[in-house]
Amino acid sequence: MPHFIVEYANNLPDEVLAVDALLNTLCQTAVATGLFPETGLRARAYRADCQRVAGGDPNTGFVHVSMSVGQGRELQARQSAGEAIFDALKTHMKPLMAERKILLSFEMREIDSVKFNFKNI
Repeated sequence: MPHFIVEYANNLPDEVLAVDALLNTLCQTAVATGLFPETGLRARAYRADCQRVAGGDPNTGFVHVSMSVGQGRELQARQSAGEAIFDALKTHMKPLMAERKILLSFEMREIDSVKFNFKNI
């Protein structure tokens, strides 16, 4: 059940960033690694209402992708998949980054396997 969450600066218009295409690219790349089944993938994106980037430069943007995955995959396999996903992000962003400064970041983390049960009392 991998989850992609994309956060991006509000000075990057959706149509220029091509958010739908970015989500599609991230999901396709994850599936292509062989580690993540397409049926369990979830992806969403959020524009930041407020941000401070690069010392307050209003022309600098950012895109941060976080990926949460279930436990059970080897560290080396996750690292290799993470590199492929970050490369796909860089490729997607390359045309826009040729026009303006955009800071990119990617993180992958495992979801804790401890189960919590909450009940409405």
